[in-house]
Amino acid sequence: MKTRKFYWTLLIIAIAVFSGCKQGGKRGVLTPTSSALPYELLVVIDNSVKESSAGEALINVLTSNVPGLPQPESAFKLMYTDPQHFDGILKPIRNIVIVNIGKTYTEARFNTATDVYSFPQSILTVQAPSIESMKDYLDQNGMAIVDYFTKAEMNRQIRILEKNHSDAISNKVKEMFDCDVWVSGELASSKVGKDFLWTGTNEGTSDRYFVMYSIPYEDDKSFTREYFLHKRDSVMQENIPGAEEGMYMTTVPEYTDVKVINVQNEYTLEARGLWKIKNDMMGGPFISHMRLDQQNKKLIFAEIFVYAPEKMKRNLVRQMEASLYTLRLSAALTTDNNAETDIVKD
Repeated sequence: MKTRKFYWTLLIIAIAVFSGCKQGGKRGVLTPTSSALPYELLVVIDNSVKESSAGEALINVLTSNVPGLPQPESAFKLMYTDPQHFDGILKPIRNIVIVNIGKTYTEARFNTATDVYSFPQSILTVQAPSIESMKDYLDQNGMAIVDYFTKAEMNRQIRILEKNHSDAISNKVKEMFDCDVWVSGELASSKVGKDFLWTGTNEGTSDRYFVMYSIPYEDDKSFTREYFLHKRDSVMQENIPGAEEGMYMTTVPEYTDVKVINVQNEYTLEARGLWKIKNDMMGGPFISHMRLDQQNKKLIFAEIFVYAPEKMKRNLVRQMEASLYTLRLSAALTTDNNAETDIVKD
């Protein structure tokens, strides 16, 4: 199996606030499959704590809006139970936050564990000596909880892609870009242009798309927001026209953030925001990664976008985003052929 080493800068930073981490081993014979849907999360919390300022701070973190979507959508769908009712029915849920407050604790902190009651499962415990210390800690470190569970769900989707990806798309990417990537086989339609590949579901509703293209690398000035968005717009105008003349895909710059992240231990620019069809009403969210293929002296762009009018888009975008972290450039293909598979790391 080929190596997949995925790194996510926010997650590497976030893990610094976790004081303990219990990693589950291989799945046991009797370990049940986890329950609930992706991005659903159970909060185990005493009602008095839930109604406190600390409980409010926790809920605000877990229901914070996902960046880069056209409508507000919370990071997770929450369920609640008090500790007395956290039993065998609820314990297999895939994502769990447990809140413990007591004088036995000397400081507020997070502890994490995986695959304790089911597989795959992620559990984060918030412990603190008081309501006040828990609130203060969440005010400073709360988004690390969102990053932790988002990473866990991203890992799960990557594992699905590892077993169920389109060989046809992978072969085309290898032929055109000397790279490898895992993309869902549900993306059955495709189009090829000059150094450009588009593939998508193309069903007219809840559509998901993956795009790859390359351009010659010039210098370090390529790694700027202005260059990134300019190149994206020029490539999309040429390759993704609308229904009529004068219509083509473009970026909505005022709703697009560009930042540096770390993918496979390589410098990567990520653009996350909104696209639209010029002179038309079509639009939606996109995420794009730009990376330098040093071996071939090219900039490689990998992008996903979604068109799902009047529908929630969080899960569609996150499901597709996982493919971006599976992209291996040409140099990795020659060095990682026999190593053990590795997923998004802390």
